[in-house]
Amino acid sequence: MYQTYQISHHEALQIVAAIQAELERTNRAAAIAVADAHGELIAFLRLDGCKLPSLTIAINKAFTAAREGKESKEVGQSSREQGFPMTNFGDLRYTAWGGGVPLTYQGKVIGAVGVSGVPEAEDMALAKLGVEVFERIVGKQ
Repeated sequence: MYQTYQISHHEALQIVAAIQAELERTNRAAAIAVADAHGELIAFLRLDGCKLPSLTIAINKAFTAAREGKESKEVGQSSREQGFPMTNFGDLRYTAWGGGVPLTYQGKVIGAVGVSGVPEAEDMALAKLGVEVFERIVGKQ
């Protein structure tokens, strides 16, 4: 039987912990989401002081990146450039903001990381930190 790699909750928690550590080191607050290949939540953390809208936005960023297999900001840019409204995706969870990054393994999207709560460029950098952590984890297997 053919099986594909799936991100585990242990790996998702390691990603969350690494981003949490960086946020705490710099005294910032955000929401961190890790989703599976379908964009469904595996792990989530809201740091103290994180604004409430950031919770849903982080989850939606991970959802968008997983479903589309590209960064959420790239999905949004493409939507604007092509005049294709985000609502046309058929799910209101799609978002155009940066901070959602897919996780890939052997060329396949197996999940995504979403971060929201700090400026967009920082959300994006923190989500990419999550990808780096994942790559180190799977590199050890």
